[in-house]
Amino acid sequence: MTPKIVGYIDYITVQGDMFDNLALAAYNEEKMATHIIKENPEYCDVLIFDAGVHLQIPILDIIETPNTLPPWRRN
Repeated sequence: MTPKIVGYIDYITVQGDMFDNLALAAYNEEKMATHIIKENPEYCDVLIFDAGVHLQIPILDIIETPNTLPPWRRN
């Protein structure tokens, strides 16, 4: 199931931000970076951000952890 977007956080990057670090901070999971990239397609080719870039970080509904994950990867 794809998580549902329920809102957005306006975020201004600091030097050195990356999509995976932003996802880790927002969702506690680096693999969720795809959701941030989808909402900011004009920056999809950026690996490391300069300071001052305006991004939309989507707020997602509750993300269920699949039972197939090993116990140490579950919350």
